[in-house]
Amino acid sequence: MMVCFIATLGQILLLGCISFTPANSKTCQIYAAVGESVTLAFNYEGLAKSHTLRWTHDTTIIFLRQQGRVTIGKPEDITTTGSILLKSVKFQSEGTYRGDALHPNGTLAKTWTGQLCVMEKVSKPRLSYICDTNTVNLNCHVSKPQGLFFSWTLDKTTLSSETRQTLSISLSQLKEKSTFSCSVANKVSAESSETIQPICKAHMLCFKPNIVLGVLSGGAVLIFVLLIIITVLCCSYRRTKTKMQLSDKGEFNLLSVNKGEAESITRYENIHNVESCPSPSPQPSPRACYENISKLDVKTETKPPQLSTAAEGQQPSPVPKPRTKNAKTPDI
Repeated sequence: MMVCFIATLGQILLLGCISFTPANSKTCQIYAAVGESVTLAFNYEGLAKSHTLRWTHDTTIIFLRQQGRVTIGKPEDITTTGSILLKSVKFQSEGTYRGDALHPNGTLAKTWTGQLCVMEKVSKPRLSYICDTNTVNLNCHVSKPQGLFFSWTLDKTTLSSETRQTLSISLSQLKEKSTFSCSVANKVSAESSETIQPICKAHMLCFKPNIVLGVLSGGAVLIFVLLIIITVLCCSYRRTKTKMQLSDKGEFNLLSVNKGEAESITRYENIHNVESCPSPSPQPSPRACYENISKLDVKTETKPPQLSTAAEGQQPSPVPKPRTKNAKTPDI
C-alpha cells in the first residue's frame, strides 16, 4: 500500500509517497550477507544538485539532500546517480528501502522501492560416505541446512538432477577412481567441500562400529566355549581309549598264557602219554608234574629225533618204592 502527501518546508513544496508493506509479506529483491556492504541502485542520470533526494528505511528517513545541502546522512554514501551505499549491514538492516528524486517545484522526478534481506554466509560443507550392500550413500554436512541449495559433482561433472543434502549412487555406476564433491549455497554466498574418492566393493556389507564390536565379542565368546567343549571331549576320549587299551592288553596276556599252557600240555600228552606219569606216594602236585614234563620237552628238543630199535622196544624201568622205617626182615 502506498500513501502520497504534499507538504511545504518554508517556501519549498514537497511531494512524497510512502509505501507500507504488510508484516507477513516479504519479497526480497536485494540480498546481502551480514557484515558486507550493499548498494541500492537508483541510477537517475539527470540528478542535479537542485533536485531533492530522499532515502527512507521503512518509515525512517536515512538520507535527505535539498538544494545541494545534506541534512540527514553522509554525502559520501550517495553516488552521482542517487544510489545509496549501506555499509556493514546487520539483520536490523532488513526492510523496505525507497528513494525519491523531486524537481525544484516538488514534482516527482524518479522513485525506487526495494526489499532488502540480510543473511549469513554459508559454512564450508564436509562430505562423508557410507558403503551399503550395492550402493554408496553420501552426505553433505553443513550447519543450518534450512533454506540452502545443494549440488553434487561426479568426476567434475555436475549432477543437475541431484539437489538434496544426500546422494545415493549404485556401485555399478562407479568407475574405479570416481570422485565426488558437494556444494552448498544461499542468496549471498556459496561453498564447496573437499573432493573424496569412495572405496567400496560390490556386495560388501557395512555396519556400524558398535554392531561390529558386538558381533566380534559374541564370536570370541562362542569360540572360547567351543574350545572348552572340545578340550573336555578330547580328555574324556583319551581316558576312555587308555582304559580300553589296558583292558585289551590284560585280556591278550591272559589268553597268551592260557594258550601256551594248553599247547604245552597237549604236546606232552601226544609224546609221552600222560598216563605214564609216576604217582609216588605222597602224590606230587600237578605243577611239579608239569615242570618235569617241560624239562623232558627241552631234553627231547636238544637230542636228535632218531631212536634205536632197542630203545624203542625197551619198557620204562619200574620206579622203586620208598623205604619205610623200622621195616621187618622177612623170614627165610
